[in-house]
This record gives sequence, structure tokens and C-alpha cells, in this order.
Amino acid sequence: MLVFVIMYVLPGDPVLQMLDGNATSPEAIAEMRHRLGLDLPFYVQFSHYFMQLLQGDFGASRINNDPVLPKILEHMPATLALTAVSASVAVVVGILLGVLSAIHRNGAIDLIARFVGLFGISMPSFWTGILLLLLFSISLGWFPAMGSSGWKTLVLPGFALGMVGAGLIVRMVRNTMLEVLGEPFIVTLRAKGLAERAVMYRHALRNAFIPALTIIGVMVGELLSGTVVIETVFARQGIGRILADAIMAKDLPVVQGVVFFTAIIYVVVNLLVDVSYTFIDPRVRRS
Repeated sequence: MLVFVIMYVLPGDPVLQMLDGNATSPEAIAEMRHRLGLDLPFYVQFSHYFMQLLQGDFGASRINNDPVLPKILEHMPATLALTAVSASVAVVVGILLGVLSAIHRNGAIDLIARFVGLFGISMPSFWTGILLLLLFSISLGWFPAMGSSGWKTLVLPGFALGMVGAGLIVRMVRNTMLEVLGEPFIVTLRAKGLAERAVMYRHALRNAFIPALTIIGVMVGELLSGTVVIETVFARQGIGRILADAIMAKDLPVVQGVVFFTAIIYVVVNLLVDVSYTFIDPRVRRS
């Protein structure tokens, strides 16, 4: 509803966007507005859209009259692949550096990990993406600069987007690990002679991973929203790129469809995160 309101009050006429500057009489413009239902009051337009949504009808694009649902389903795999790669980069880099930072507190590794975390949080993903393009595509020629076919096209955008999440996870895992390492049960395990590696990775990391898992669930929403910018920078054909183009053209059905599917993915991922607590923490299972 909020997106519908925003698109409704934005300046600009969708009919003129559809005509793309072609000379048309005011009567023809009025007739097209009537055919699209744009001359109806806001509440009538919203009720019509909502009733269609309940029937699984996402409408058609106002620019080219293509059905919205097939268009989203066609480009969804490219965005999901980018999100999966970005999440993998964030989780692997974040947990690895976070654990090493906590183990080697105030050492060289800790300083490097904290710098990576600060870099990931502070630098916009599009700026990181442009730097990666200049270095690895233009200068070295290792990876393609644009496109969405083949695994090589996922490396640079996945890393650029994943570093944002990695920065959050590094800080979370480091702080949580330091708290866990000060707990009495860690002292007891060490006093019993358990190997330091087992203390760190079997007990301390498992307890520290629970807050990080919550961050990972929330981070998926950030990654999905970040695809709008990253797919534009790397010229990828995903739903993020579709959303950016639809906003510029004030193509409400496409914008609503992309937002709806993005919300569904976000809810499902966070549901899976909640369920995974029972496998990581036995106390959740017992309760």
C-alpha cells in the first residue's frame, strides 16, 4: 500500500511516459488514461489492484503491455543467484575474520579484520563495484564488466554487494565471540584440558553464531535492495534492474510486482532463519 501511494503521488504522467514524447491529441491521452483507469479516484484504483492481486493477477506493464508475472519470473533467477553469491561472500568472510579477530585480539589480524569490517559498512556497494570494475575488468581483464550469463559475471557484483554484509557480520561475530570467551563455561572447558581448537570452534563459535544468524536473515533484505544499484552498475538483467527502470518510467504494476516478490523472499528467508535456531541451540529445541 505504501509503494502504491508513493507511485501515485510522484510527479509525472505514466501516459506521457508510454507515448515517449510522440505527438498525440489531448482526446487520445484522455482516452488512454480512461482505458488504464488512471482517471479513477485513488481508493478505486487501489481496490481494483488489490482484488486483482488476490486472484494472482499482477497486471501488465504500462510501457510495453507485457504481463508482469512472467517478466519477474524470467529475471528472478539472475537476482537470486547474485543474492546467494553475495550472502555466501558475506557469511564466509564475515565469520572467518570475526573469529580470527576475536582469537587474536589487538593483534595484526584483529586490526585487518576490523578494517575490513569498517570498510564494508562505510563504503557504498556501487563505489566498491566501480573500483572492482576498474581493477579486475578494465586493467587486468580477469572478469567481464557486464552481463548476467556465466559464473564469472557473478564474481565482481557478488563481492561488491557481499562486502556490505561481511562488514556487519565481522563486527557482530567478533563482539559476540569476545563475550562468549569470557563466560564461565569456557573457563571450565579449558580447565578440563579440552583442546583450544575445540573450545573455539565447537563451543565458543556455536554460541556466538546465534546473534550472527539473526543478522544474516536481516541482511538478505539489504542484499535484495542492493541489487537495484549493483545490477545497474554491472548491467545485469535482474529484477533490481527492472525495478530501477520501472520507477523511472512510473510503471506501477512492475514496481508493485517486484516489491511483492522481494517481500515474499525476505519473509521466507527469515522464517528459515528462525527454524534454524532449533538446530544450533538445543535450548530453543527444549523450550
